[in-house]
Amino acid sequence: MRAVIQRVSEASVTIGTEISGRIGQGILVFLGIEACDEALDIEWLCAKIINLRIFNDDSGIMNNSILDSGGNVLIVSQFTLHASTKKGNRPSYIRAAKPEISNPLYNAFIQQFERMLGKKVHTGKFGAMMNVSLVNDGPVTIIIDTRQRE
Repeated sequence: MRAVIQRVSEASVTIGTEISGRIGQGILVFLGIEACDEALDIEWLCAKIINLRIFNDDSGIMNNSILDSGGNVLIVSQFTLHASTKKGNRPSYIRAAKPEISNPLYNAFIQQFERMLGKKVHTGKFGAMMNVSLVNDGPVTIIIDTRQRE
C-alpha cells in the first residue's frame, strides 16, 4: 500500500455535481493498493498515519498527531500511485491491484482507520471519476509505502 498524506486546512471530493466528502482542518489520504497487500499492511499503515506527528503543538512545533489535534480525515482511493514510468512515457499501472482485490482492501482500510481514530472518516467513492480540492497546510506532504517501511 502506498499513501500520500497531506495536512490540509480544508479538502473535498466531488463526484459529478455531488460532494462525496468534505473536511476542514485535518489530513487528506490518497491510498493506492497493490495485489500483494494484506490485512497486516492495513493495520500498520493506519497506525502509522494516525500517529504521525505533523500538527503543531502550542509552541508551533510539529509534535501532535491527528488524534491530538482532533482534526478530520478524508480518504480517497488512487490507483495511479502505483504508476511505473520506467519504460516509455505512458505510465503502466500493472502493480495496482484489480478492483476485485483493491475495493475490499480499501473498505477494510477505512473501517480500520475509523476504529483506530475513534470517529467516522470522509471518503471519495471507489472507482469513480473524482475532483479533489484541497488547501495544503504548510505545505506538509508525506509519502508512506508499506513495502519500504522507513
